[in-house]
Amino acid sequence: MDPLLLGAFVAIATILVLFSGVSVAVGLVIVSGGFLVIFDGFRSLELMPEVMFGKLNNFALLSIPMFIIMGAAIASTRAGADLYEALERWLTRVPGGLVVSNLGACALFSAMSGSSPATCAAIGKMGIPEMRKRGYPDAVAAGSIAAGGTLGILIPPSVTMIVYGIATETSIGRLFLAGVLPGLMLVGLFMAWSLYSTWKSGNTAVLRNVTYTWKEKFEILPRVAPFILIIIGVLYAMYGGVATPSETAAVGALLCVVIAMIIYKLWNVKDLWVVLRDSTKESVMILFIIGAAGVFSFMLSSLFITQSIAAWIGTLDVNPWVLMFAVNIFLLIAGFFLPPVAVILMAAPILLPIITSAGFDPIWFAVILTINMEIGLISPPVGLNLYVINGIAPDIKLKTILQGSLPYVACMVVAIILLCFFPGIATWLPNAVMGPAL
Repeated sequence: MDPLLLGAFVAIATILVLFSGVSVAVGLVIVSGGFLVIFDGFRSLELMPEVMFGKLNNFALLSIPMFIIMGAAIASTRAGADLYEALERWLTRVPGGLVVSNLGACALFSAMSGSSPATCAAIGKMGIPEMRKRGYPDAVAAGSIAAGGTLGILIPPSVTMIVYGIATETSIGRLFLAGVLPGLMLVGLFMAWSLYSTWKSGNTAVLRNVTYTWKEKFEILPRVAPFILIIIGVLYAMYGGVATPSETAAVGALLCVVIAMIIYKLWNVKDLWVVLRDSTKESVMILFIIGAAGVFSFMLSSLFITQSIAAWIGTLDVNPWVLMFAVNIFLLIAGFFLPPVAVILMAAPILLPIITSAGFDPIWFAVILTINMEIGLISPPVGLNLYVINGIAPDIKLKTILQGSLPYVACMVVAIILLCFFPGIATWLPNAVMGPAL
C-alpha cells in the first residue's frame, strides 16, 4: 500500500480511537500495535516494549517529575493567594488595575507551577469574585483568568517545552529562553486588551474604598519573594552552566517543598502526601504518553509513513509561509481536541523535518507550536481552562466564559503573526545567552 494512503488510514484510525474515550497513551499503543501487526506481522509486537522503555531511558526526563513536584508544592499553599494580594495592594487605586493584577498573578503563578488548571483555580477563586464585586463584566473576569492560566506552558520552566525538546532532540535550555520574550509579549497583549475592554465598558472608575499603606504593601512581599527567587535561581543555574536541567529541577523542587513547609506551615504528613501523590500521577501520565508516542513514531517510521510525508512535502512547489499557515491550522485543530503534551509528541517528530527543510528555526517553531496549544486550552470542545473557570464560578455560563476568552485567542493569533514577522522575539535571547545555534 502507498505509504501516504496508509498514513491517511493511520490518522483516521488514531482520531477514532482517541474519540472513543480511551486515554491518549493507551490509544496510541492500540493504533501502533494494530498497524504493526497488520503490515509487519506479530513479531513486531516483541519490539514495542523495548521501544517504549528505550524512549523513557533519557536522563532529561527526570526534570519532568521534578518540575511537577515544584509546581504541586506551590499550588498546595497560599502562594497564589499571596501573589494575588501583593499585586492587588500595589495596583488597587489604578483604574482597571485589578484585571492587570490578576493577569500578573497568573503569569507569575503559572511560571512557578507550570500548570494551567492549577493557575486558573488558584487565582480564579479570589480574582473572579473580587472583579465581579467591583463591577467588571463577567466575560472580562472569567476570560482574563482562563487566558492567564495558559501562560504556564510557555513561560519557563515549562513542562511542554521539555517534552518538545526530548521529542525533537532540541536544547531544553534554548527552548526555555525562547519562551521568555514571547511569554512577556503575550502578557502585555492580554493586559492591553483587558484595559481596553474595561475602559470600553465604563468600569475604569470602579474602585474600592480601600487604601493600603506602604507598610502593608511591603509586608506581603517576603511571602512571595522566595518563590520568585527560586525561579530566577533555576534559570540562572541552567544558563550559567552550574547544572543540567534535571539537576536544577531537583534542587528547585526540594527548595519549593522546604519553603512551603517553612513559610506556609506545610508540616502535615497528609498534605505532603497529597503533593507527592498528585505529582506522581501527573508524572506517570506524561511519561506514559511519551513512551506510547515513541511506539507511535516507531510505527510511522517502520511503515515509511514519516519519510514519505516529508518527501512529498519536499516535492511541493509552495511558498514556505503557505506551508507554515497549513501547519498552524493543523496544530490549532489538533489542540482543540488533544492535550498539548500529546500533540507535541505525536506531531513534532513528523513536522520538524518539514519545518527545517522549509528554512524555519526549530526553536522558533517550538514557540509557535506552544501558542497554538495555548489557544486549544481556552477553545471548545475540550477547552480545559473553560471548564475549570466554570467550576470556580458555576453561575457564569460557559457561553459567557467562551465569549470572554475569544479576544484573548485573538491576542494569541496576533502574537503568532508578530513572531512570523519578527522571529527574533523568540530567537534573540537564546542566541544572546547561549550563542548562535549550530
